[in-house]
Amino acid sequence: MANVNIKIEGQPYVVEEGLTILEAARICGYEIPSLCAFNHGECSRGSCRVCLVEATGARGLVAACVYPVAEGMEIRISSPKAAAARRTSVELLLSNHNKNCQQCSKNGNCELLHVAKLTGAREDMFEGEKTPVTVDSLTPSITRDTSKCVLCGRCVERCKNAHGLGILGFENRGFATIVAPAGNRSFADSPCILCGQCVSVCPTGALAEISEIAKIDKAMSEGKHVVVQTAPAVRAALGEEFGMKIGTAVTGKMVAALRRLGFNKVYDTNFAADLTIMEEATELLSRVKNGGKLPMITSCSPGWVNYAEYYYGDLLGHLSSCKSPHEMMGAILKSYYAERNGLDPKDIFVVSIMPCTAKKYEKERPQLQKDGIKDVDAVLTTRELGDLIKRSGINFAKLPDEEFDADLLGDYTGAGVIFGVTGGVMEAALRTAYFVLEGKEYKEIAFTAVRGFDGIREATVTMGGMDVKIAIAHGMKNAKPLLDDIRAGKSPYTFIEIMGCPGGCICGGGQPYVRPSLLPNEDPDILDTYKDKRAAALYSEDERQVIRQSHNNPQIKKLYDDFLGEPNSHKAHELLHTTYEAHTERYR
Repeated sequence: MANVNIKIEGQPYVVEEGLTILEAARICGYEIPSLCAFNHGECSRGSCRVCLVEATGARGLVAACVYPVAEGMEIRISSPKAAAARRTSVELLLSNHNKNCQQCSKNGNCELLHVAKLTGAREDMFEGEKTPVTVDSLTPSITRDTSKCVLCGRCVERCKNAHGLGILGFENRGFATIVAPAGNRSFADSPCILCGQCVSVCPTGALAEISEIAKIDKAMSEGKHVVVQTAPAVRAALGEEFGMKIGTAVTGKMVAALRRLGFNKVYDTNFAADLTIMEEATELLSRVKNGGKLPMITSCSPGWVNYAEYYYGDLLGHLSSCKSPHEMMGAILKSYYAERNGLDPKDIFVVSIMPCTAKKYEKERPQLQKDGIKDVDAVLTTRELGDLIKRSGINFAKLPDEEFDADLLGDYTGAGVIFGVTGGVMEAALRTAYFVLEGKEYKEIAFTAVRGFDGIREATVTMGGMDVKIAIAHGMKNAKPLLDDIRAGKSPYTFIEIMGCPGGCICGGGQPYVRPSLLPNEDPDILDTYKDKRAAALYSEDERQVIRQSHNNPQIKKLYDDFLGEPNSHKAHELLHTTYEAHTERYR
């Protein structure tokens, strides 16, 4: 693409043609106050008017987030006219905003408060009627509060861009406009997959996860045996809550913090990821040998499972019947672990630290309960864990590196670690399937063909005299064409991995917010590389593990020898497998 010559504040620059003024300014070292999350396309076409600037060739002030640069353009950011206009825009947003900042979930991460400070917005400059308030807290995952919404439309665009869905949209007109599911319904009454991607881009507290910290406090105060487990993606992002660089792996400090928070046991969900691979790989090979339904699709991501149940109820037979790893861990804790430790399952309280808001809903599914006892009792997002650590006065950066508890359920392999990134479940499964079919380990260990962030990736792996064609998709917008091909009877694949969130769990809706304006010490290209940095933390931990294949985990072997029998046994199915339910008609 051609370059153009522009001037910003009188200084000459050469930038790529087609960039918006906001993008060009960032590249040139200027941070125009804005409420745009990422690159253009994730806001509602300049609706907030916070990024107004003067530009030659334009009629008056223009919104920098949508106005393109042009040859010879001169841009004024700091002119009195532009500065006053931006200040007024923010003051108008504040005039219709609930200012209970102390109780707000975005306290410390609020972009509206940030731009208010940058623009010098004055308090209560415009007083009058406020938009009627809707508070929706009916799902276990996400809450919506229209009193904090600034109508930027970022959540609307993220739902479309990530999933091809339109769960959220602008309802009503004029002053009565709000962002909501159709008809201002609750998320509970819409086909929302509860992934939390909308939460991850909301600049204020209008969208947030529903906190379960109080549940944990209650369980501890009641003397429950409280066991915590952490998903692989959490260690790749938790440090960001404490000012550490994106991509800093904090496994040891995370374990140390959890111990100091008073949990009876601190386990890694990676153990259950290894267990998942044993069950899932066995299920796949059984389908291949016995004429089962193919392609088989992974079932680790609850956002993806929700999507399948809403929109592809006729294809549920293609999903692996395996529970997700943290639910498997909960089931084993309340059976095998309880039995070995002489504990009543009712007295065990399982907490999962997850990068995902959909996991909060998942734990409530009736299929994931046995005799009225849930496999998992509470789910905290990575952000909530950060809040809990801060509440406790723990200086995270000064913690020593400690190891997970290693009794019964402590060992894990590199294969379990990479579950947190798109392609990781597929790669882990291939490492074990290859061994089963070939009778030897895959020499290179890593199946690099499945790695990367392309929306759809495919490969053919030869093992056991068979060519196994595989595909990986992340984000439902990318999954849809694969599913449509299955529905049409023309899918060429044997095995498909689908993750609900773009990038996989490392970019889940419960991970720390990535806000360039609030991360002054990060690299300038952080918006383009944060996925790679978080993924690199997991791949690096995989490479450091002595054992990198799930089937070589000694505690997994012992679990089968002492308790489960063999993968896909009757007992394994009773504890580790689940069913699905189509409910598409409800929303048509």
